[in-house]
Amino acid sequence: MRVHANDGISADALEQLKEEGFVVTTEKVPQDKLAEYINKEKVDALLVRSATKVRKDLIDACPELKLIGRGGVGMDNIDVEHARKKGLRVVNTPGSSSISVAELVMAHLFSLSRDLYKSNRRMPTEGRTAFNEMKKEYGKGTELRGKTLGILGYGRIGRWVARYALGAGMKVIYTDNTATVDYIELELNGETHRVGIKQVPIEELLAKSDFVTIHVSVRPNDPVALGPKEFAMMRPGMVLINAARGNSIDEHALVQALKSGRIKAAGLDVFMDEPTPDAELLGLPNVSLSPHVGAATAEAQARVGRELAEQLVAWRDEVAVNRG
Repeated sequence: MRVHANDGISADALEQLKEEGFVVTTEKVPQDKLAEYINKEKVDALLVRSATKVRKDLIDACPELKLIGRGGVGMDNIDVEHARKKGLRVVNTPGSSSISVAELVMAHLFSLSRDLYKSNRRMPTEGRTAFNEMKKEYGKGTELRGKTLGILGYGRIGRWVARYALGAGMKVIYTDNTATVDYIELELNGETHRVGIKQVPIEELLAKSDFVTIHVSVRPNDPVALGPKEFAMMRPGMVLINAARGNSIDEHALVQALKSGRIKAAGLDVFMDEPTPDAELLGLPNVSLSPHVGAATAEAQARVGRELAEQLVAWRDEVAVNRG
């Protein structure tokens, strides 16, 4: 079978697929040339990350395509329902990047609580001329230990964030439309421990949290999870992290909240208009920024590749069985 990984795939996964007899290519084909390439090369399975879009027009233009695989959690860059109506198998790797995203959330939390994102911007140019001034300005940070972290969306990533936050001594509460668990398991020095964790209504979470991190899946036409109504409920001076989806938050409302001080600061890895985020938002002094790299670690890429490869092998074997 012919596989094309348009956004790349890990070396281990590539080797695994080749050993299983798949013909795999990994060169990046421009979006406007992708349909032509798929048809010309008789591609059976198209693998993507977040850069390549698999919309209705591409799906309709490639009648011989049989499977679309998304390396990652969300599939908002794929018209999933349309693909499945056309008979295509659509798969993703929901658990592969949870740890990496959770660690980036913690990185933003530490950076924001100690103003590292500000001092890192100024030290290269002002470190020799304004050292004492910056020492005074950035020497008023806060500790995470003892603070309350509210997790909006308690799926795989939300639970890993909870583990890291509890390890840092934070209090954790969460809101979720489906989850009902009242504990979480932590592995400490090879031993597993259960720690109680409380689910609360979103109004309570926003009012009580010192920090809030959002981990909900919002489809393109769904309402935002945090808009003006929710910002009005937030505890004044809280810190907000978004490493989920850019459309999870009303960015205009976020800008106003950051300007007014309703929100002290925000850590953002995702944006509404990627790859050209709003210039006003990027220019605010109280925002810690990263370019949608939550899942981009060597370990996560290896897990993504292995999971995709395993799903491809299982799919091929299933097809073979069904053919008799």
